[in-house]
Amino acid sequence: MESALISHAEIYIGMAVIFGLFMAWGIGANDVANAMGTSVGSKALSFKQAVMIAAVFELAGAILAGGEVTKTVRKGIIDVSSLGHAPELLVYGMLASLLAAGIWLLVASRQGWPVSTTHSIVGAIVGFGAVGIGMDAVHWDKVGTIAASWVTSPLLAGTMAFFLFRSIQKLIINTEKPVEMAKRYVPFYIFIVGFVIAMVTMVKGLKHVGIKLPMEENMAIAAAVGIAITIIGTIMIRRIKIDPAADSDFNFTNMEKIFGVLMIFTAMAIAFAHGSNDVANAIGPVAAIVGIVQSAGDIVAKSATPVWILMLGGGGIVFGLATYGHKVIATVGSGITELTPSRGFAATLGAVVTIVLASGIGLPISTTHTLVGAVLGVGLARGIGALNGNVIKTIFMSWIVTLPVGAALSILFFYIFKACFN
Repeated sequence: MESALISHAEIYIGMAVIFGLFMAWGIGANDVANAMGTSVGSKALSFKQAVMIAAVFELAGAILAGGEVTKTVRKGIIDVSSLGHAPELLVYGMLASLLAAGIWLLVASRQGWPVSTTHSIVGAIVGFGAVGIGMDAVHWDKVGTIAASWVTSPLLAGTMAFFLFRSIQKLIINTEKPVEMAKRYVPFYIFIVGFVIAMVTMVKGLKHVGIKLPMEENMAIAAAVGIAITIIGTIMIRRIKIDPAADSDFNFTNMEKIFGVLMIFTAMAIAFAHGSNDVANAIGPVAAIVGIVQSAGDIVAKSATPVWILMLGGGGIVFGLATYGHKVIATVGSGITELTPSRGFAATLGAVVTIVLASGIGLPISTTHTLVGAVLGVGLARGIGALNGNVIKTIFMSWIVTLPVGAALSILFFYIFKACFN
């Protein structure tokens, strides 16, 4: 059968690249739109600025810190050892998974539903694995861990965002002079953002290029980066023109301008965190297909993800956001609860920390769930009346159907490819 793999090698790799790009486009249109929804919804950034920030930091996250989760998506979910005699089944399955997940993301993005790209691809891989290889080939314990993270990640991000926003209310909003207090405390929040992102890059990202530093050095470098970013942020805050007349309608207009600066940094952070976790959903299967075809059917347990594949994923994601991201941005940015820069900041940072922790341990969690959880947390900190129940209901329903739809489509395409190539 290996001869079929060799004779069709170029077709398989070509299909993998096309379907991988389609899937990455879907991630951009749906998931990155989620990630940028808080920044655009709170008016801290325009849509164009959000796309530019995403372009740089999604790619950086994918290339510097995206390899760990790729491994889980590629081989952690199904046991491929039984496929030694028929490696082409894994190629058909991964192609089917990419196409299935890409189609569902296209449908959801058209409707403005922020669904989970992680759900879509994991559901698709489990579907073809259970039917095409056998129920016992699926690592159900691994799937269980991932499924559990879909509950724990929104809870964790929601809790963090809730307490972050409470700290902002206590230190800044509910004081006599919110503008002065914002000038005093916002630099500390900027430092946290810089430190967290630098820390992930040091601990996870530099492994790919063979640099491994002791923990103390990582902490010191991350702190230095945090301080540098804080200095830049503080200079930007000093340049803001405070207009006392602007506060006559809404007491916090000038204070929110200061948080607007902070949202620029959190937008960079969320794009980086998202690139490091979710680019794997598009390129994990591509890397698996390329690996099998290039090794003439040998299912390699360990192989580094080539940088060109990481770049393919990152590029497709940015293109998806730019061309089709506006609908989901509207849902997350203003549909769930009304966001201002201070609220958007608390939601984004809560989500970033959660995603970054998950990336670190190689858990493909859902950015969508994490972010929606964080936005809900901020809404709750303002009181239950601040949440839009109907929008939340629709979002939860779209989450529930994602797994079975991904699995069903994947099984269908798996049999089509099997029939075409065998």
